[in-house]
Amino acid sequence: MGQEVQYILESKRLVWLVAVVFAVVVMFQYLEFPYGDVSSSMFSVHRAQPPLSQTNQTKTSSEIPKSTGNNTIKFISPPPSSDSTTSPPSSTSASLTPTITVNNTVVAPSIALDNNTLKPEVNPPNLNPNFKKPAPSENKPAMSTGEPQVKELPPVQERPIGDIVTLSDMHDILLHNRASVRSMKPQWPLMVDQELLAAKLQIEKAPINNNDRALYSPLYRNVSRFKRSYELMEKTLKVYVYQEGEKPIFHQPQAVLSGIYASEGWFMKHMKENKHFVTNNPKEAHLFYIPFSSRTLEEKLYVTGSRSRDNLVQHLKDYIHLIAGRYDSWNRTGGSDHFLVACHDWATDETRKSMNSCIRALCNSDVGKEHFELGKDVSLPETYVRSTQNPLRELGGKPASQRSTLAFFAGQMHGDVRPILLHYWENKDPDMKIFQKLPKSKGNRNYINYMKTSKYCICAKGYEVNSPRVVEAIFHECVPVIISDNFVPPFFEILNWESFAVFVEEKDIPNLKNILLSISNRRYLVMQQRVKRVQQHFLWHAKPVKYDIFHMILHSIWYNRVFRVDPVS
Repeated sequence: MGQEVQYILESKRLVWLVAVVFAVVVMFQYLEFPYGDVSSSMFSVHRAQPPLSQTNQTKTSSEIPKSTGNNTIKFISPPPSSDSTTSPPSSTSASLTPTITVNNTVVAPSIALDNNTLKPEVNPPNLNPNFKKPAPSENKPAMSTGEPQVKELPPVQERPIGDIVTLSDMHDILLHNRASVRSMKPQWPLMVDQELLAAKLQIEKAPINNNDRALYSPLYRNVSRFKRSYELMEKTLKVYVYQEGEKPIFHQPQAVLSGIYASEGWFMKHMKENKHFVTNNPKEAHLFYIPFSSRTLEEKLYVTGSRSRDNLVQHLKDYIHLIAGRYDSWNRTGGSDHFLVACHDWATDETRKSMNSCIRALCNSDVGKEHFELGKDVSLPETYVRSTQNPLRELGGKPASQRSTLAFFAGQMHGDVRPILLHYWENKDPDMKIFQKLPKSKGNRNYINYMKTSKYCICAKGYEVNSPRVVEAIFHECVPVIISDNFVPPFFEILNWESFAVFVEEKDIPNLKNILLSISNRRYLVMQQRVKRVQQHFLWHAKPVKYDIFHMILHSIWYNRVFRVDPVS
C-alpha cells in the first residue's frame, strides 16, 4: 500500500515536470518564432505563414470597398508577373493596386480622386518620363453597354524638376490627361453641358477631310478633327465676358496692343468687341472670360525692389471672390469653364492658386516647373506687335533661294541659355550670325532684315521658356529653331510643330551648326513652305478673320474645355 502511494506521488511529480517543461518550450516558441505562430512552428515542417495583416487583408480588402465621399475605392491584386519564375515573390500587401469606381466608371491603375474631379495624385501630375502611348482604340468613344467602362491608363510617375520633357513626352502626357483628367462635375446641369458633350462626340467621330484648301494637312495632328472642332466652335460657342473689374487692369486692352505682351491686349480687344461669340446670358455660356491684363497688373501694383508679388496675387484672388459672390457660374463648375489670357512671365505663378481650375492661356508655358497643365492650359503665342495701326507691317521675307544666312539670333543676355549660345557661336562662324542686342536702327531694320534673309531663326529662351522670336520667325517666313527645354509651343493640341520647326535641346548648343547642316536642302524647302502656310494662324488683324490668331487662341480654349467634359456628368 505504501509503495502504491509513493508511485502515485512520483507520477504526479513527473506529470508536473513535463507540464513545466512544455510550458517553458511554449513560452520559448512564442518569444523566438516569427509572428507568435506557435503551432505552425512546432508541428509543421513548412515555413511560418505571413501575418494576418498580410494574408487575410488581401482577401477582405478586395471584398470590402472603402468609401470616399461619392467615390468607391477597391483594392485588387494584380495578375502574376510574367517573369515570376525568375523573380522572388513580393509581399502580397505591397502588390495591391487600387482601382477606383467613379459614377460607375472604373479607372485603373492608381489615380487619386478629389471629390468629383479626376486628377493624378502626384505633383506635378503631368510629368512622366515613362509614358506608354495609348493604343488608337483608347481614344475612341466606348460603346455603351450599361456596364461600368474600364479605362486603362498609362501609369503616372513624378518626373524630377530639371528633366527634359520632349515633344513626344508632351504628346503622351496630353493623351494621358485627356483620358484621365476631367473637370469638376457641375453642381447642377444646364443645356450647355450636353452641347459640349455632343460636340466632343462629333469631333471624335469627325470624317476624314483633307481637301480643305485653307488647311494644309501636314501642319496638323489631325486636320479632320481640327476642322470639325472649328466648325462646331463657330456654330455653338457662346462666351460670357464679366463686366466687373476696374480699369486699367481690367477691360482696357489699349494699354497692351504693342510690344511683346500684345497677345493679351489684342485678344481682349477682339473678344469684347465680338458679337458672334459673346452672350449677355450666363446660362447660355459655354465659357466665361476673365478680362484682365497681366502686364498692366505688374505695371500698376508691383512695388519695384520689393521682390514680392503677394499684392498682385491677392488682387486676382479678390476679383474671383467678387464674381463668385455675384454669380453662381463660378460655383457651378468650380471655375473649370472660366478662362484667362495672360502673357507676362509672372502670370503663370500669379494665377496658380486662385485661378488654377480655370483654362489658362499663358505665354510662359513651361511644363517642367511652372505647373502648366497639358490638356487644360493653352500655350499662348507671344507676339511682338510693332504697329497697332497695322499689325501686319513688314509681313513676309525673302524667298528661300535668297536667304544667304544659315542661322540668326540677336537679343539681350536674359537667362542662362543665351550666354552659352553666344559663347559657342558669337563671331565664330560666318554662317552663324549670332549677336547680342543689335545697335538701334529705324524701325529695328537690321533685326528684321536678318530675319527676312536667314534660313533658320534661333529662338533661344530668356528668363522663361517663351520668346517672341518663335512667332517673329513665322511672321518673316524663317524656319524657327527652338532652344528651350520643356517649352510647350503654341496651339500644341492642334499643330504638328515638328513638320515646320526644329527643336534643339539646350545641351546640344555646341553642336548647333552640325544639327542644322544635317537637314537636307530638300527638307529645308519643305519646312520653309510650311512656315508660310502655318503663318495664317499667327497673324493679328484689325478685324479678326477665319483661322487667324484670335480664332486659334479661342479655339484652343474651346477644344480643351470640350475634351475635359466628363461624359458621365
